[in-house]
Amino acid sequence: MKKWLPFITIAVIVVWTYGSIKGFNNTAVVYEEDAKTTWSNVESSYQRRTDLIPNLVATVKGYAAHESETLEAVIKARAAATSMKIDTGNLSPEKMAQFQKAQQGLSGALGRLMVVAERYPDLKANTNFLELQSQLEGTENRINVARNRFNNGVNAYNKHIKIFPNSVFAGWLGFEEMARYQAAEGSEKAPEVKF
Repeated sequence: MKKWLPFITIAVIVVWTYGSIKGFNNTAVVYEEDAKTTWSNVESSYQRRTDLIPNLVATVKGYAAHESETLEAVIKARAAATSMKIDTGNLSPEKMAQFQKAQQGLSGALGRLMVVAERYPDLKANTNFLELQSQLEGTENRINVARNRFNNGVNAYNKHIKIFPNSVFAGWLGFEEMARYQAAEGSEKAPEVKF
């Protein structure tokens, strides 16, 4: 029996190591895929917003045709925002910053469009405009919820790969920290709206 003890000990260590690495890997994959899915939901929420914009612009155009500069700015910002996509396999801080910058440009253009709408009482009373404005507000809330869920998913994944001994396994298996969605620089200041 004594001569088998080293072999049994080695076998137990190998089985334990295999089980630990397998468990780590499978959990990390689940957390990573969950985070990627929540990122897709963020993009989906932004897409909903960009889908509303053509109808909003068309409605405003009918009442405020001479505000073409503002309308064109919204259309250009929408095009820039929709052209920026991030591959879920490359959720780097740089890519996320580029995405956020494009979305921020669209948010600013929409804000200017809403200021223009304030100048036209008939437009503000138009049921199509009111419905679109309400949908846009709801969509902005969805975007915020989706970003928060993404950050929660990334948080769970990042914590899983950073705790010991998982951090060792993460290095061996190539799992890297994911970037969180962060507020744009200067967003802590309320925007100034002038009429």
